[in-house]
Amino acid sequence: MKTLEYTFTLPTSDVQHDMLTTMLGDLGFDSFMDDDMTLKAYCNEDQRDDQAVEELLRMEVFQGLKLLNVEAMPDKDWNELWEASYQPVVVNERCRVRAPFHEPDSSFEFDLVIEPKMSFGTANHETTAQIITLMLETDFKGKDVLDMGSGTAVLAILAKKLGANRTVAIDNDEWAYRNAFTNCELNGINDIEIVLGDANAIGNSKYDVVLANINRNILLRDMHHYVVAMKPQAHIFFSGFYTEDLDSIKEEAKRLGLRYVLHLSRNNWVAAEFVK
Repeated sequence: MKTLEYTFTLPTSDVQHDMLTTMLGDLGFDSFMDDDMTLKAYCNEDQRDDQAVEELLRMEVFQGLKLLNVEAMPDKDWNELWEASYQPVVVNERCRVRAPFHEPDSSFEFDLVIEPKMSFGTANHETTAQIITLMLETDFKGKDVLDMGSGTAVLAILAKKLGANRTVAIDNDEWAYRNAFTNCELNGINDIEIVLGDANAIGNSKYDVVLANINRNILLRDMHHYVVAMKPQAHIFFSGFYTEDLDSIKEEAKRLGLRYVLHLSRNNWVAAEFVK
């Protein structure tokens, strides 16, 4: 299934930006990216509803905003760009995330091999790197782990390398689902349960650690599912949102019975830890 990229003129205020991304999230958009002049929003092609987007932009609060372009993201472009520019990422001098075409390096405690294809999660992005930083300071030995929005499954793979017991990786994107199997094989791991689905696929299982590197809208929408799946005293790591979104994440977490522990921030991206 292809991903569609919608390009909008850049909102003129943080309030307008937050309202637009929240309402687009309700329409099925699951990730967003700003540059100097535009806001890009992404959804699967089966979620496409251009009429709903047009109606949204006619709202008074979005006066002046325009939809500039809609295009399908070609599968092969990501791979070509990635192979030309991708460099290994080192986190805390302990964990390196590299591509299959990079030579292994035994000097690192964890030398993970990730071939992202169209999936998110190479540690080049601040959100993934920061969750890895938090994971390296956490005891995973014998723990049951849930990785929501698992993308490449890099976090689930690291959890297993850190000694996790049962580990489940869930993503609603078919590219990510298939890519996770590839990356598990590249890292010599055959016991991660890889599931194609959303928060409804969690079922009745309970976990000691939950990893959720997704985005603000989905975190706020699905956080109650994650909390239900957590054992008492379980830890949850959130990322995929901006510094200005932390208060709303904290507020919803507190409402659901989670206690804030700490957070990291880099280039306005945040990773935060809570405990049940």
